[in-house]
Amino acid sequence: MSTALRRRAAAGPLAIAIVLVVAAGAGCDAIGGSGSSASTEGGETPRRVESKAPNPPPGLPAAFTAGQRLDWSACPAPSAAQGGGDAPGEGWECATMKAPLDYRRPGRGTIDVAMIRKRATGPERKRIGSLLLNFGGPGESGVVGLPRYAGDYDPLNERYDLVSFDPRGVGGTAPVRCGKKTFEGGDACEKHSGRLLPYVGTSQTARDLDLMRYLLGDEELNYFGVSYGTRLGGVYAHLFPKNVGRLVLEAPVDPTLNRLQQDLRQVRAVQLAFDRFAEHCASAYGDCPTGSDPEQAGQRVIEMLDKLENEPAPTNGDKRLDESLAAHAIANYLDLGKEGWGPLVDALNEVMDRGTGSKLLERGYDHGARISAGADAGGGVNARSKPPGGNGTSAFVAITCADSNLRLGFTRVKEMIRRLKAASPVFGEAWFSGLYLCYDWPFEGESATPDVSADGARPILVVANTGDPTTPYAGARRMADELGEDVGVLLTVRAEGHGSYPQNRCAARAVNAYLLDGTIPGTGC
Repeated sequence: MSTALRRRAAAGPLAIAIVLVVAAGAGCDAIGGSGSSASTEGGETPRRVESKAPNPPPGLPAAFTAGQRLDWSACPAPSAAQGGGDAPGEGWECATMKAPLDYRRPGRGTIDVAMIRKRATGPERKRIGSLLLNFGGPGESGVVGLPRYAGDYDPLNERYDLVSFDPRGVGGTAPVRCGKKTFEGGDACEKHSGRLLPYVGTSQTARDLDLMRYLLGDEELNYFGVSYGTRLGGVYAHLFPKNVGRLVLEAPVDPTLNRLQQDLRQVRAVQLAFDRFAEHCASAYGDCPTGSDPEQAGQRVIEMLDKLENEPAPTNGDKRLDESLAAHAIANYLDLGKEGWGPLVDALNEVMDRGTGSKLLERGYDHGARISAGADAGGGVNARSKPPGGNGTSAFVAITCADSNLRLGFTRVKEMIRRLKAASPVFGEAWFSGLYLCYDWPFEGESATPDVSADGARPILVVANTGDPTTPYAGARRMADELGEDVGVLLTVRAEGHGSYPQNRCAARAVNAYLLDGTIPGTGC
């Protein structure tokens, strides 16, 4: 699976599990590790001694800190809320962390946070600590994602334990449930998961990160966040600047824009990425599906989408390709950068020449699985997620609406629809149903934009492609600026696609040098 696809959330509803009594488990400050550890140069395998850090998160009852340890053991198969599948196998350890349901009132209840780890493969004496990873979303299970993507981080795994987790509301961590089988709107979320909904926002998950850091034994947090994961990393840095270790924020969101402004900037960026693809296609392919004149490429695709709206195309399965899935599929191919351009040519030719949509359907759900928001919302909602198989759609909506305080009325929706269509003739139509997100949400969101200012933190590396169609490059500059002077360090990668690690060698070298040696890179690749 391409690294670009790890930015997406998983979709589907499942049950919620909240433990409402704080359990003070027996714990100690130094324990013998379970599982295998990397061999020393003499061939012996030392027993890992795991210690808690000396700086626990402030204000928590002892049950969460001194009274808790992480009990690592073999990982089970993913739950239905995580999407199902096989257990990750040998070399993987899983643990459950108790965290407060509400950090403002930590004595009122707990949740279980699902975690996964792959120990450092190099000598123990060279181990730096743990590197926590978030692959995007919101709504993506890190417990499922890390075994899939661990190969991308092999150079880092020599000196770091790779650690990931399910953010609250996702998969194995108090999963949000918004219907019996599919997402059924805000009322269903309140009915099935109302107790949890006010506490699944990014600021609460950032506090979970600091508790993980402490229990993993690290005085400072070392972290790699992708796409939405950059928002989580930025919020952590704001809340705990003194605990910032080596943080990488790749393909960053713009912390200065609200959700609707981000959608508008994004659809413009997707349109520009399509225009660059169309120019390449016209010059490189005699059978270019968007034609030999790049100026006419958009119109050809609009005509294709209009046809799919009236008559969805058959595929090699039970599903049919409609105009919304097709538009999101094109955008997802563009997320892959130039390596996605050739497959996109094939996929468009399949629809235009043969009238079938199997190749586009393969990518359609990765960029925007469609969910019904019910009649009260006035239409559908496009959650950027995968086909049903976990609770990612419900989690995506719940986390987004917990973070954002925007609740649009129909007058503002009408104006935004006009602006989206003007920003992108090809993609605006497919994007506007996302405006209804949070319309009928039963709780207020936290704020319009997150605060990521982190005065006093160590330098944080922000990595961004100039041709990113999902998190536009301008947002990376703003993320670096908002982190603060001498804190945000921007690495500009002149490339197409959503994200650049590890496929861009220059970016990979710079990120690895920063995380392994603390070397601050130059300004560009």
